[in-house]
Formats: sequence, C-alpha cells, structure tokens
Amino acid sequence: MKFKNIYSKLPSFKIGLLFALYFSMVACKSDYFDKQPLDSISDGTFWKTEKDANLALIGCYNIGAGWSGEDFWNARAVFYLDLMAGLGSEKELIPDRVTDGSLNSSYWVTNSYWSNTYNKIAKCNNFLDHIDAIQMDQTKKNILKSEIRTLRAYCLFNLALYFGDVPLPKKLLTLDEANSITRTPKAEVWTFVENELKESAALLPTTRPSSEMGRITAGAALAILGRVQMAEKKWSDAAATYKKIIDSGAYSIEQGGFKKLFIQTGENSNEIILASQYHEDTYGHVFLQYLYPETYGGWHQFSPYNELVQSYECIDGKTVEESPLYNSNNPYNNRDPRLDQTIMISDRAVFKGVKYISRPESNSPDRMNRYNWSGYCVNKFMDSTFAGNLMNYGGNFTLIRYAEVLLSYLEAKVEAGDAINQALLDETINKVRGRASVNMPPVKVTDAASLRTIFRRERKVELAFEGIHYYDILRWGTAATELNRQFTGMKLTNSPSTYKDFPVDNQGFLLYQKRAFVAGRNELWPIPQSERDINKNLTQNPGY
Repeated sequence: MKFKNIYSKLPSFKIGLLFALYFSMVACKSDYFDKQPLDSISDGTFWKTEKDANLALIGCYNIGAGWSGEDFWNARAVFYLDLMAGLGSEKELIPDRVTDGSLNSSYWVTNSYWSNTYNKIAKCNNFLDHIDAIQMDQTKKNILKSEIRTLRAYCLFNLALYFGDVPLPKKLLTLDEANSITRTPKAEVWTFVENELKESAALLPTTRPSSEMGRITAGAALAILGRVQMAEKKWSDAAATYKKIIDSGAYSIEQGGFKKLFIQTGENSNEIILASQYHEDTYGHVFLQYLYPETYGGWHQFSPYNELVQSYECIDGKTVEESPLYNSNNPYNNRDPRLDQTIMISDRAVFKGVKYISRPESNSPDRMNRYNWSGYCVNKFMDSTFAGNLMNYGGNFTLIRYAEVLLSYLEAKVEAGDAINQALLDETINKVRGRASVNMPPVKVTDAASLRTIFRRERKVELAFEGIHYYDILRWGTAATELNRQFTGMKLTNSPSTYKDFPVDNQGFLLYQKRAFVAGRNELWPIPQSERDINKNLTQNPGY
C-alpha cells in the first residue's frame, strides 16, 4: 500500500496522530466545557470498534500542529512558561507580560492556556463517556482509559497550579452545565488528580513497544503524580512515588550527550519519560523558526537572561561568586559544560560551522542592539541534524525527563527530613551532574540548608527552558523575589565605569529588562473575562 511505503519507518502512534487531525472530537464554541463533536464524525456513528477507540485515543493526545495555541503540552507554550519564570525574554514580550505586573483578565496568552487546556479535557471526557460502549479486550480498554485519565489529570493539575480554584468537569457537559459550572477549590482538584494518577499508574504498562512510542506509561503517570505531591508539600508521598519510578528500572540518564536529548536523533532516549509528539511534513511545528538566531534563518524570538547564565557553576563545582576559576573579564570560561549546550554566547557558540555573533558593533543580523535582545540566544534545542524547513520541524518536545525524577526524589527526601548520605547523593543529583557530556564534580554536602540551595540551582540549570522553573518558583514561594528585579544581558565591557554606549551594571553586563511581579496577586493567573461574561458563576482571583 502507498501509505505503508511512505510511513513504514514511523511508529504507529505517530501515524495515529496524523489521522487524529481528521478524527478530532471537538467543535469550535465560545465556551470550553461543552464540546459536542459537530464535524464529519459523530458519536452516534463512531464508537463501534477497537479501531475507533484507538483513533479517539490519539485524538486526545493531539496537540495541534504548526501554529497551535498555548497549553501545557505543545512545544512553544511549554517553553513560554520558563520565560515567564524569569529565565529569559521574548522579542515581542508576549510571555513576559504574564509576570511583569501588567497581567489582566483579558490577556490572550493566559486565556489561551485556559481555553486550549479545557478543550483537551473535553476530548478526554468525551472519550471516557463513550469507551465502555466498545466491545474489546478489557485489559486493553483499561490501559486506554488510564492513558486518558492521566492526560486529563495532567491538564487539571496545571490549570489549578496557575489559576487556583478551577472548574472540575468529570464528564462532557451540556451547554447549560457548561455555562453555570463553578470553581472547585484547588485542594479538591488536586485530590481528584492524585487519585486518578494513582489508579491509572497501577494499570499502565511500565514500557511500550516501539510501535507505541509516545504513549503514556506508568512512569509518566507517576512522574506527574510526583509533581502534584511536591506542589502539595507531601514530601514523604512524593519520595515514595519517585522511588517507584527509580525502582522500575525503565529509565536511565542519557550518556550519549546532554544536547542529544533535545533534538530529533535523541527523542527515543531512555531518559525521556513523556514528550509531545511531532513529525515533519505531516505533523510538524514552528518552534525552531522562533528559536533560531537570524544568522541561521530563524526569527531569534528568545533571549536568555544573564541571571540564568550566572547560575551555572564553574568546572570546580563552585558558584561564580565562590570559584577562583571565575574571571569576570572572561566570564564564560571554565564553566559547567551545560552552559554552552544551553545558551549561545557571542563569539563562542558555533552552529553548523558558523559562529554566533551578537556584539553591538558587529554587522551580524543578531547584533544585540538590532532588536529587543539580551545578546544571548537559546542553544538547547538547536538541531544541527535537521536541514529542513524551520516551520516544519518534526522533533518531539520533552515534557518529563528522568533527570527531573532523580532531582525531585532528592528534594523530597531532604524536605521530608530524612537522613541524607553520600549514597543517596550519588544515586540522584550526582548521576545528573556526572553524565559523560557534563562531568561536573559530585555533590558531597549532606546538610539540608546547603543542599536546598544546591538542588534548586541544579534544577534551574539542568531543566532550563523545559517548562519546569515556573512550577518550581511557585511551589517554593520564591516567584515574587525572583521576578522583582533588574535583569541583565551579555557582557559588554570590562570597564563599566567609563563605558557609555549602553547601560551596564558594575560588572559590565547589559542592563536589559525589569520585571515587576506583584506579590499576592501574580502567583495566580486571572480567570479569563471572556469566560466570566458567559458564566456568571465563575469568580475572579484577587487583584484582577
């Protein structure tokens, strides 16, 4: 068959994603709880066979190709979360405005996370409302249901994390129900999510065959559960959850290169627990077009902050404030290898044989003063193996890695008050730091206060731009501190007292942007005003 000839090397799960574009179970309406299927396939004629069940399953995973809007699943939107969290800026300040003090209930970005996520929940509810009507093997059916319950739980957890109390639809709603539903307390939402994930993890497989690559496993459900328990400060529960993942033996730290984890050739790494799935030509996305510097054909939308750059230790394992290896006149030398693998630095980073240059006096299209840029660019997802259209990239985007599991397990043990020894450090944080392409000195500190500083910094640099830092600073209660500051950019001079071309700090770094996060208000996003106009039962968060 022609189809098999074209897609013979593509896992069947990705093939299903392609067909899911035609089998979407969601219509376009102004509210996002009532999602009756009004396209060419209706519930009355569907839901007959196991094939129907599998197509509907993939429709729930469907993230939308190309220019799909913000949610907690697609590449650009997950990346945006770390820009909101103060790791960098976007050229047009689109995600920046969420945490710069100007956020309001009409802002389309946070509204898009709300609407698109409830859209996915509606698909999940539609699936769960109908799947029992299909005659098929019960074990297979239970696995399908557990996948969708996990997807729905992931959505609900994130909605409650960012919006607080949120509606909790457990079935597909009628129009009247959708227009009158109230907000459920966050704690109650998270209790529901916990139960869903625990029950689902028990039924899901530990591993998947290659034909099912990308589908949720028990490890993915447990990793999401761990995030929930960490946010709830259920430290002993979180430690037990992460220990189950570790003891499963299903995952390991990638030794083939840190950078490899974030490009197409590494998307099947044993370190990746959950990723959004894409495929060039048929289910591609535009993230690389946003990401790449203009020198390499991109739009150079994103600029990391120097505060992230300075978080990377020197190769002796000491911070830039402590290490004798740090030279403020050459601040990028002798640093953690992950710095260069995560961030492009002017006159230092090379991609496909071409040097990245952002010095303001240069003629580079990426020179710092050409647009609203910091001088740095993101390197983490730059894919030298890809030669296609940057708006049609097929590489997956990782949502959860085993490195996060190990770092979270250590944090949970520390915060639970458990005794910490070198063996635990070597099995967690030192595995992450000690991967072959990083090889940073092992951590040997065992007291809780010092370790807290160390593992928080480790999470920031290891997981940078993977959408986890916002979650971290919210649950740590440090968002107001981290996001009320002057942010800086690239090093411009070693003589800051006499330098006049651009404003710099006392070390010669560009004075770039300020954030003005409002404590007591911006910890939560506003409930979209467009939803409140439809449903008068939806109350608003304080300050909006």
